[in-house]
Amino acid sequence: MPRLATLAETADARLTAGDKGLPARAAGLTVREFLDTSPRLGEFWTPLLALDRAALEHNAETIQRWCDDRGLELMPHGKTTMAPALWRLQLDGGATGLTLATPGQVRTARGFGVRTIMLANALVAPDALAWVAAELADPGFEFWSWADSIETVEAMERGLAGAIADAGDADAPTLARPLAVLVELGAGGGRTGARGLDEAVDIARRIAESPVLRLAGVAGYEGSLGHDRSSVAVAAVRDYLADLVELHGAVRALADPADGPLVVTAGGSAYLDLVADVFAPEIEAGAGRGDTRWVLRSGASLVHDDGFYRGISPIHRELVAAMRGYARVVSHPEPGLALLDGGKRDLPYDEGLPVPLAVAGELGAEGEPLAGASITAVNDQHAYLRADAGAALPVAIGDVVELGLSHPCTAFDKWRWIPVVEHAGSDLVVDLVHTRF
Repeated sequence: MPRLATLAETADARLTAGDKGLPARAAGLTVREFLDTSPRLGEFWTPLLALDRAALEHNAETIQRWCDDRGLELMPHGKTTMAPALWRLQLDGGATGLTLATPGQVRTARGFGVRTIMLANALVAPDALAWVAAELADPGFEFWSWADSIETVEAMERGLAGAIADAGDADAPTLARPLAVLVELGAGGGRTGARGLDEAVDIARRIAESPVLRLAGVAGYEGSLGHDRSSVAVAAVRDYLADLVELHGAVRALADPADGPLVVTAGGSAYLDLVADVFAPEIEAGAGRGDTRWVLRSGASLVHDDGFYRGISPIHRELVAAMRGYARVVSHPEPGLALLDGGKRDLPYDEGLPVPLAVAGELGAEGEPLAGASITAVNDQHAYLRADAGAALPVAIGDVVELGLSHPCTAFDKWRWIPVVEHAGSDLVVDLVHTRF
């Protein structure tokens, strides 16, 4: 099984006094030099976000096996962590590529050698189109973007035409190969995407007619149609995915078979079971034909959490929360209330507030379970720890509270360097994950 390892580019990076959470003694050392000293979590400063290497490796193996067993390719959404070391963990473990959300993220991934990338978004900025056009000269680079309107298609054509003109003789334009585009299907009340099959088919037809674009499949995001496991949400997601499969059939009739397999992609980390279930008959029917690639983009499954995804993921019992927050008690102004030194600048809060799990006298020490308390609010740099009605609040000034977190997508963006302990219960820091937001 692939293991998380410090990337060469990261190992030689030099740490500074401005790197949040790191021990003071780390300043001036390279990552390799610092890790060679066998640092302990207790040296780090609060507030802090920390990762669990064993949990990350377990989750990477679990989600990859889950996809393999169902005939799905995995292209995890790299925006969740923007951490090349974590991208590499999954790519080495069998993921066929990365999904990303912005052209800047795509450029970052290319800088780290990623060769298969899906931009789960429209690509319309002229400068970004020109950059992608130049990257397409690399025959080993696979790239797809999405389009949900004819106006989007036209904007892409204008941007590529400008790139071609800037590159040489406008009367003899050249492009290494057409840019592959997936038709994005949306739904009323959802996010982006064509609002209906007829509109989506018209977009597909327009892409197929383009001299600089290639009709390459269909895409969608079902996660915006539900936020729980209610019968209403599940039915909405299933109906949407069935429409996506129907759109695939229509696109198949319009695409050039000589261009290779089409792509059908859906799936965040909340409803991946429904994606697999709806896609299953099509995958089975097309087995051996090789004309379609069925792609899941689940990104949060690598890190998992103690909040939103623990509550909604269909495989939450198979995954392990691989991130923890730590914050120190800095004020105990009244009975039943303590203030911690971590807040919105440090910990995710958009999909549920942090959950107090344990309290210890020092960071990295074994804690005592902290029952009968909850985080009720967060400010920029404070969290409100309150005792539940009738409960005591067994914390003292200087104690460190271990926090379960919700929503990996808004945890990593707050940190440049994240310490990684070897496994739950260990305070030995075995790596530093570098984010690239």
